[in-house]
Amino acid sequence: MKAVICTKYGAPEVLQIREVPKPIPRPNEILIKIKSTTVTVADFRVRSFTIPLIFWLPARLMLGISKPRKPILGVELSGVIEALGDQVKNFQQGDEVFAATLNEFGAYAEYICLAETKTIALKPAQLSFNEAAAIPIGARTALHYLKKANLKPGEKTLIYGASGSVGSYAVQLAKYFGAEVTGVCSNKNKGLIKSLGADKVIAYDQATFLNQLEMYDVIFIAVDKWAFKECSKFLKKGGTYINITQPIKSPKMIWASFTKNFKFLMGENVDESAESLTWLANLAVQRKLNPVIDKVYKLDEIREAHGYVESGHKKGNIVIEVG
Repeated sequence: MKAVICTKYGAPEVLQIREVPKPIPRPNEILIKIKSTTVTVADFRVRSFTIPLIFWLPARLMLGISKPRKPILGVELSGVIEALGDQVKNFQQGDEVFAATLNEFGAYAEYICLAETKTIALKPAQLSFNEAAAIPIGARTALHYLKKANLKPGEKTLIYGASGSVGSYAVQLAKYFGAEVTGVCSNKNKGLIKSLGADKVIAYDQATFLNQLEMYDVIFIAVDKWAFKECSKFLKKGGTYINITQPIKSPKMIWASFTKNFKFLMGENVDESAESLTWLANLAVQRKLNPVIDKVYKLDEIREAHGYVESGHKKGNIVIEVG
């Protein structure tokens, strides 16, 4: 089969398309013919080894010393089940499915084998393969944090980085849960975020940015480009600060948890249950959740797609058509 191999850490040019053996499902696995995958921030960070210095050594030990231990990247996909292991009970040959593979990677290929207990769900017929492939990571991440924040109807919620994958889903899900949502993005993306249901949209690249802000019950940092020292001025006492990119609280955050009773939700592993995929897909079928797709590339264009994601200018999701 054709697959994209990450030969070493570095620029998009380290990605090479090669022929590799087609996998054979074990007794508890399903063989999926991949139709679509995506380029996420996780993919680009692993490929380029863009890791905070404090985590450099443990990340090398976990991911691979000189190159990724799992050379086929790709952490979300949609496709069709081609074969089953003899112990598989929950799926059938020909089922259309979509899945998250954040621990296994492997979606930059024509085929993948996954245990049926992994984060896999049936794809609704109403969703295209491209739409389904864009749901498993960004939407599930946004859902995870908003549920942990126990978001309540009417709470003022600010989403910083609203035009990215997680951010665009967070805007829509926060509105679904009844929050009053303010999205922060670049001026050129204001129309997109307004179309996703945000009550107010503020451009961070305008001089009046800070003057337009209010006091919020929840501040959700989807892109870590706004310092806590600054944004905390706009968080109500007892409010919730979410930062999906930072795994550890800074000393200022620890102090604020005592002096202002702020609650903190920092970067962590997201729930891997398939139930969340099904719930999100049903919401998408009802058109209450829109998978924003910025660009679609072919597998042969994987380097170009990675370069675009690394530029930091993508909106929503970048899809790779494999099949």
